[in-house]
Amino acid sequence: MSTYEIRSGDRAALIAGLRELADFLTANPSVLVPRNASFGVFVDAADSTARREGTEHVAAPLGVPVEDLGEGYYDARRTFGPIAYSVVAIPPKEQQ
Repeated sequence: MSTYEIRSGDRAALIAGLRELADFLTANPSVLVPRNASFGVFVDAADSTARREGTEHVAAPLGVPVEDLGEGYYDARRTFGPIAYSVVAIPPKEQQ
């Protein structure tokens, strides 16, 4: 059985922060916004199989495929307009 760890945060706090940011930007049209923005979740695992399984676990509810970038790296992302939500798996330092 493969073991992976998903680095996730406080869901309610993230959603509240996004709403607060949207409200702030709406109320302050002179504040510049980035052309693109992204954020995501990281998967840690010692072996490639576990990294892929962890990435697939997060990607499934997003409805996106996992891309094998080679050398133990995996990525899946879904875009919402100019904002990307991604899940990334990176091999441990000793494997890089």
